[in-house]
Amino acid sequence: MKAAFATCVQLGLSCIEEIYRIGGKLDLLITLKNEKAKQKSGRVYLDELAAKHHTPLLKIDNINEQATIAALRDLSVDWLFIIGWSQIAGQELLATPACGCIGMHPTLLPVGRGRASIPWAILKGLKETGVTMFKLDAGVDTGDIIAQGVISLDEQTTATELYQKVDAMHRKLIAGYWNDIMSNNITLTKQCEADATVWPGRKPEDGEIFSSMTMAEAGTMVRAVTHPYPGAFYRFGGKVLRIWSAKVQAESDGDSNSIKLADGYLMPLDYEIEG
Repeated sequence: MKAAFATCVQLGLSCIEEIYRIGGKLDLLITLKNEKAKQKSGRVYLDELAAKHHTPLLKIDNINEQATIAALRDLSVDWLFIIGWSQIAGQELLATPACGCIGMHPTLLPVGRGRASIPWAILKGLKETGVTMFKLDAGVDTGDIIAQGVISLDEQTTATELYQKVDAMHRKLIAGYWNDIMSNNITLTKQCEADATVWPGRKPEDGEIFSSMTMAEAGTMVRAVTHPYPGAFYRFGGKVLRIWSAKVQAESDGDSNSIKLADGYLMPLDYEIEG
């Protein structure tokens, strides 16, 4: 069977590396043009990897453009993996590979369809999340499930740590199911619509810290949007305090950068002052 892989972020690159590590083969790599999505969290480039494995590399503006469809048809691709890609695959693209398209989503679907899965898992105080491998359909994260892996969280988990765990789970799932996929020997399980939830997208400005927040709210915000995301921030005197890590406590220790909250203080540990 022939397989192609589309990605422009680290989670997808990790899957590609794992495929090659276990002795798998890809017949085409697809990514965004170099000038696109430069600020996207985890943005990666596939040139070096493609050259190392002598794999054709197609650079595009949109996953649904005719150049993508033509390349898949020319190579008679059976499976297209679309992992770490924000554009929604259209019906023509989904129908082009002989067996279909496969994606991964960093929640335990049908919970948490949509965007910003890692920050939301922390903001919502979940005890566990995970990664779902599924066959893509015309909906958003609605396709039949191939496999899932569970990831535990606690009250100290940061976005950095959760991203690393999600990345590791991507590798685990791709390695565990690659041979079954390539032999077209997978079992599909429909998602339960009654359990489905949709999480909205988030913008950098959604990471703002306000003095009206509690210590729990502010501390959670810092953990949820730290690297590889844009970071929490607090506005003061025409400047911005960009906070990557912090602690909360009932009393201030006199640090000039401490932020008064509704029930205590946020004490930045790793931060930058902008403006």
